[in-house]
Amino acid sequence: MQKREYYFDNAKFILIFLVVFGHFLRSYISENETVYTLYKLIYTFHMPAFILISGFFAKGFNKQGYIAKISKKLILPYIIFQVIYSFFYYFLYNESSIEVDPLTPHWSLWFLISLFSWNIMLILFTKIKPIISIIVAFAIGLIVGYADWITEFLSLSRTFVFFPLFLIGYYLKKEHFSLIVLPKAKIASISIFIIVFTGFYLFPDMNHEWLLGSKPYSEMGVDSIAAVFARLAFYILSLIMVFSFFSLVPRKQYFFTTVGKNTLYVYLLHGFFVRLFRESNIQNYFTEPKNFLLLAGISLVLTLLLSSKMTIPFAQPLIELSTSKLKNLQRRAATIFKYYRKKLLN
Repeated sequence: MQKREYYFDNAKFILIFLVVFGHFLRSYISENETVYTLYKLIYTFHMPAFILISGFFAKGFNKQGYIAKISKKLILPYIIFQVIYSFFYYFLYNESSIEVDPLTPHWSLWFLISLFSWNIMLILFTKIKPIISIIVAFAIGLIVGYADWITEFLSLSRTFVFFPLFLIGYYLKKEHFSLIVLPKAKIASISIFIIVFTGFYLFPDMNHEWLLGSKPYSEMGVDSIAAVFARLAFYILSLIMVFSFFSLVPRKQYFFTTVGKNTLYVYLLHGFFVRLFRESNIQNYFTEPKNFLLLAGISLVLTLLLSSKMTIPFAQPLIELSTSKLKNLQRRAATIFKYYRKKLLN
């Protein structure tokens, strides 16, 4: 049981690091073919895997008080950070006015409102047989691309497109993950990663927006029946990559394992640093291949920093709407202050 917990915490840490790194890489996808290939490789699985593992941990959705709990955990921070981002963008981009639109998520905040919606959707979809519910979820994800009005409004497009992965995660058991961490599975997974990277590199014209799930087919230039097969192909690719990723996740405890419990902090806070980076001249430094390794290192440090005991007490009132850790920090600071004050007076 303990190893399983390490396993999932390790998975969440690696995924949130890739979220941060992927957002930093976004500035260079039009300039460097290798970076664009790596970017697409990451996007085939990092958010799909996050969504699947979120579904895996949503098994208590029908318990009393669960909806109220996730409302506090997801909707209230969503509203708070919508307002914060509105002010942040106003100053960062010198906008003429501050616009707060709670119905159109700012950038990465789509995940919060979609995650809330997926939990609500479980109430309906779990009333039918698992295989039927998964087929229906995929069918909706394929068909919704023809609805031009379903875009970023309330994150509806991503909600419907990615819900099948959340639903699959809900139906998975720990035993299923045990099957994909076998040595033979790991070898196959490494081979799959190499093949997909090579394929993206040899065929660079593939539009990465297919991996985002945020736009209707018409905005990607394909609104015929071929669009359904294109999205279906990406569904299959994402599932293969997601399980390939999970087969490679280490099961032991490492220095970063405990960080996996604080991924929401990293997810909500890293965007401010990424946006500042994109508007600064610092990004001009990362043009050589060796510098992208440095960028990966920066992403790692930022991930560790935003999930550390140094950051969490100050961010907790905004993210968890709790001041317990901040009060504990204040008490410890007061105790230290009194100790040294007494020493000085003596």
